[in-house]
Amino acid sequence: MMIALKAATPQLPRTTAVADHVVAVDETDSTNALAAQMIGDGSLTLPDHQDGELAVVVVAADRQTAGRGRNGHKWISQPGRCSTMSYAVRIPRAIATDESVNGWLQMIAGLVTLDALNGMIEEYGAAPNQSDCFLELKWPNDVFCHGLKLGGLLSELVIPPSSGTGTDADADDDVVIVFGVGLNLALGACRLPTPQSTSLQLHVSGLPSFGEMRDAVAERQVGGFRERLAKFIADPKGQAESLREEMKAVCWARGRQVEAHFTDGTTLTGEAIGLNEDASLILRTQDGTDHTVRTADVGVL
Repeated sequence: MMIALKAATPQLPRTTAVADHVVAVDETDSTNALAAQMIGDGSLTLPDHQDGELAVVVVAADRQTAGRGRNGHKWISQPGRCSTMSYAVRIPRAIATDESVNGWLQMIAGLVTLDALNGMIEEYGAAPNQSDCFLELKWPNDVFCHGLKLGGLLSELVIPPSSGTGTDADADDDVVIVFGVGLNLALGACRLPTPQSTSLQLHVSGLPSFGEMRDAVAERQVGGFRERLAKFIADPKGQAESLREEMKAVCWARGRQVEAHFTDGTTLTGEAIGLNEDASLILRTQDGTDHTVRTADVGVL
């Protein structure tokens, strides 16, 4: 019989020291939804850019009762075992709505997450159980380890009260991007929600306690979002090319035979070749034709 775990308010001293503000609750429906609600009603504000320094606000919960993924999927997490955090950052509207570059915002969230996890592992002197155990990103929003899902990411645009909408919107206004990050850090094998999921502790030995892991990863994510997004805002096109190169080393789908499942129920099968300049996936079918995939669930065959 599996014992139900009780939620407790996350203790995040390291994250609090580096973030502009931290909201921590024991339970909420979704940290992304809570962040969006607070930004929308003005109870959570993000300062303007200061000398290129981006403000980062964190919303954390120990338990989500209605965690969300892309395309209406659910994100199942367990208190005291899974990190559920949202990071809110102001982004120029012109960049957030530019389809030629805004796909890289999700890729940045993935790279920030990999950096944070790997940095935490190194800090505590932990080590992978197997030599080929390393973290990758399954386009467009999953953290993978050994072909299994360790975490998921969801980015959403929120219009703050001070910004206009519709024809009144100014292209120079800022909007807020909320990056939700869910990570299975300390789940035992018996608690995994699906056969396709995994947990960091199943692949790495010598990890600290869950609370220490969660705080150390979140601290690094705050710094990572601040640094990477500042560079992206300063030079979106140049950073897009750099990110495209960086993704080659960590894109789990690249070089694999995959099947893309679209929201209209259709599918497309082929080899994932790489990413386009706008962060969309290139899928080469058996007849040698390259297809652009922008919104789909991608699974390996």
